[in-house]
Amino acid sequence: MAARLWRLCNLLMAAFFGLAAAVQVVYLVPAALTLLVSINPSITDNGVWRSLCDLHSAGCVVGTIALACSLFAYAQGNIFHEEEGRSPLGGARLVAAVVVALFPFVSWLYIYVNKDMRESWPTHCKTVI
Repeated sequence: MAARLWRLCNLLMAAFFGLAAAVQVVYLVPAALTLLVSINPSITDNGVWRSLCDLHSAGCVVGTIALACSLFAYAQGNIFHEEEGRSPLGGARLVAAVVVALFPFVSWLYIYVNKDMRESWPTHCKTVI
């Protein structure tokens, strides 16, 4: 049961990253990696898969540093106006995986339903949906 739930979490994250890839193509990499894990969990032992994960993680670190520098240099005072505003399984690991997998969906739903938050969105965010 725990292995199936782990696979489901990876499938949900693959779906989330796939939807995000419609906006920014860079999300195709984590979408593909998590989809592969949901289909075949043993792929994490593959050297090519691990290398892609390491390369993507390094790119994310460099990108995060660049975005942080840009944020501090050019912030308008409101973070929501910036793009940045957006093995055997143990019980704790499984709970963490479920929370991490569901958090983006719950957050998106909360922000989308909350009228006060929608009013503070920049114009380009209001016209997307």
